[in-house]
Amino acid sequence: MILCLLEHEAGVPTQVGAEAVGFAGTLAARLGEPLEVVALGPGAEAALVRAPAGDVLHAGLVDLAGYAPRAWAHALADLLDRGGVSAVLAPGSERGNEVMAYLAARRDLPLATNCVSVTPGDPWALTRNRWAGSLFEDAELGGDAPRLLTVTLGATRPGPEPGTAPAGEVRRLPTHADTDDLRVVVGEEVPPSGEGVSLADARVIVSGGRGVGGEEGFGLLEELAGLLGAAVGCSRVVTSEGWRPHRDQVGQTGTRVAPDLYIACGISGAIQHMVGCKSAKKILAINTDPDAPIMAKADYSVVGDLHAVVPAIVEELRRVRAGEGRCPW
Repeated sequence: MILCLLEHEAGVPTQVGAEAVGFAGTLAARLGEPLEVVALGPGAEAALVRAPAGDVLHAGLVDLAGYAPRAWAHALADLLDRGGVSAVLAPGSERGNEVMAYLAARRDLPLATNCVSVTPGDPWALTRNRWAGSLFEDAELGGDAPRLLTVTLGATRPGPEPGTAPAGEVRRLPTHADTDDLRVVVGEEVPPSGEGVSLADARVIVSGGRGVGGEEGFGLLEELAGLLGAAVGCSRVVTSEGWRPHRDQVGQTGTRVAPDLYIACGISGAIQHMVGCKSAKKILAINTDPDAPIMAKADYSVVGDLHAVVPAIVEELRRVRAGEGRCPW
């Protein structure tokens, strides 16, 4: 049996959470074993309805106020005690890695994080993202079952869309949370002010760096994003300067994204930033420096001043939207 932790936000599966379910389903099929999906915390049952997969779906710890990593690990450990579990998978997010670390410590098991691929055998052969995503590592995971893994963003396609796969039996797990398990609990989550597309879910992201020039320069990027139905992101230097809030930061210490198109405006492309956007299907870079690192990593690059290039793109989009041509968006 394969267990997979489904990460969700208030009952809505995250992208990396859905991808982990897809990854776990592929692994279960290769091993000829059933897949059981686990969702924990408030909204667990709603999350399972939105991401049906596996023979049995477990909802647990729904009475807690919020995220509690040790309590979540305790719930997974209770499932392991039933026996017959070959592997436990979780998304390679901050929460997924934290919960699995607690589970590994509780059961004294090795943990392989940020896996890109897994080949079962004796031992299991793994490929992992290492050093902030700057390289891949071939590794082996031996020992007895269960094996603990987390799956990096972009490693696979998400699991089935709601309604495309039969939902398994949903079971409510009893809440087992010791006092020590509840030392750290997220009591309240305050959503960011304003509306718009979130970085984590955006199919298109327009992101700016030092080359934007200042807070007012992001008006151009917001106009372009509005036409594309995109989210606006930024590099670390932008948040350090106070031009944009940290929630807009893409990178190793910000949000890791996987849009269809990532438009990088005035971003040099330091490794810390590329870690955040490397899973994008296509990258368009706009920069005055043809030798900027991001230009070599981009699928398309424009050498020019973003303050001239972006308005030209906006003008062309408006012309196309007015019926004078065709537009891929």
